[in-house]
Amino acid sequence: MSTLKRFFIEHPRLSAWIVLSIGMVAILLWSARDVGLLPAQSAALVIATIGLAGLCVWIIGWEEENDDDDDDDDDDDDDDDEIEEEE
Repeated sequence: MSTLKRFFIEHPRLSAWIVLSIGMVAILLWSARDVGLLPAQSAALVIATIGLAGLCVWIIGWEEENDDDDDDDDDDDDDDDEIEEEE
């Protein structure tokens, strides 16, 4: 259990991708159970769903990176103000 917890802490995006993929594939298979898809069609949809989950996590990561950059920029602005006050 501690190994799993450590994996989730060390790899948050990969963990989010795995969890989101499992949920999305479960919903896909449940909703398509009576459609009569061929196995190859089901496999293609599962692969596409896993890829879509990865894209979702990647796009959400953009926002996190922008938030981190904004925090760093705010810190830099404070340093610039101190330099200007000293002059």
